[in-house]
Amino acid sequence: MSTPGNICRPDPTDGLETVRRAIADACARAQRDIASVTLVAASKTVPADTIEQTVLAGHRVYGENRVQEGKAKWPALRERFPEVELHLIGPLQSNKAREAVALFDVIHSVDRPGLCEALAKQCEKQGRRPKLFVQVNTGAEPQKAGILPDAADDLLTTCRETYDLDVVGLMCIPPAGEPPEAHFAQLAKIAARNGLDGLSMGMSTDYATAIEFGATHVRVGSAIFGARAYPTP
Repeated sequence: MSTPGNICRPDPTDGLETVRRAIADACARAQRDIASVTLVAASKTVPADTIEQTVLAGHRVYGENRVQEGKAKWPALRERFPEVELHLIGPLQSNKAREAVALFDVIHSVDRPGLCEALAKQCEKQGRRPKLFVQVNTGAEPQKAGILPDAADDLLTTCRETYDLDVVGLMCIPPAGEPPEAHFAQLAKIAARNGLDGLSMGMSTDYATAIEFGATHVRVGSAIFGARAYPTP
């Protein structure tokens, strides 16, 4: 069986520098301070030694899609690089809340009251309060995680008032093949009316556009690390 760790990947430091320049250009066009945008390097399927190259190049914010993969890679990396900030950017099951609260500094995928309850219990037990983004399914796609836009306000109230969670913003993943602008604008509108500054939106194909629509966090993987590779028989 081949594994993601033994394929030939491009130099991730080159990809990182290219993305940094593109972020700077997008900020200039939008007349924004580059410091207002956080690059979350999405390291799903990326082996630890490849990630390490970008840490040594000065990057400090990373995102994983799954709790289990994060547990497999990051404890050892964080022993060496404790200043790294780790984000969970993929769906979260309620039964993984304990591990997620223990490992991640920021969780981008809060999308239902039951998960809010599970996270609140673990925050109290562990004495940790990761920052949270509520994921909004702006395209109302049945196969995709996220609260529907017309229910987002109520979920935000539940997060804040019922469970006292540290919600800092909203996250979305626009439907594949659709222009993302309307989705980014919708997310920004929901955030504004709820007094939220954080907007986690934009990936490798559309992060520059997301910045022009106000993104504070862009989740970029393949543009840094190359195409994802998955285990094959």
